[in-house]
Amino acid sequence: MNSTVKEVLEWVYCIIIALVLAMLFRYFIGTPTVVQMSSMYPTLVEDQRLWLNRWGRTTKTLPERGEIITFEEPAKLEYSESEIDLSNPVAYYEDRNAWEWFVKNFLEIGKRSYIKRVIALPGEHVQIKDGKVYINDEELDEPYLQDGIVTDVSGVMGAPFDDFIVPENCVFAMGDNRNHSTDCRSFGCIPLEKIESTVAIRIWPLNKWGKVE
Repeated sequence: MNSTVKEVLEWVYCIIIALVLAMLFRYFIGTPTVVQMSSMYPTLVEDQRLWLNRWGRTTKTLPERGEIITFEEPAKLEYSESEIDLSNPVAYYEDRNAWEWFVKNFLEIGKRSYIKRVIALPGEHVQIKDGKVYINDEELDEPYLQDGIVTDVSGVMGAPFDDFIVPENCVFAMGDNRNHSTDCRSFGCIPLEKIESTVAIRIWPLNKWGKVE
């Protein structure tokens, strides 16, 4: 093997190793992302850049109430009255073989994710009524909402999840822009294994840099 071929192969190996390390870091530690929708307005605005912390997925740790998370889009986004099961209000995800999981979750090819705020935790009784959210019969204080915003299910696709107990290892999440957010009111609670990350900081624009509340 001449020196030129050897040098090219060494560069190829280095590039492959660098790509693998980058993908591992993105999956297990963190990654940047761009806000693409308005469902979290005014907290997050389209085209803002965020840094996502994925360590919680690695350690299988549930996020806390109030944290903003990203999660995989459920396979089913709406339910009819006959389909909805408030005794088991968990979002439906299709099973995948190992290769499909690798392509969609590790390589993130053809994957769609949502960004929402955690509202309720396992074992908590959630009720959406009178334009407000109640957790264990107490009204939830939501200072991050715009003045005049109400939380209801009148615009929810299909039959809503509006009175239930959050199952174990799941969270209930909604967008801050309640009237323009497809969220757990439509498809149910998100299992821990489908939560991808929590929003760590906003990195752009620079005048908004810092922790997202």
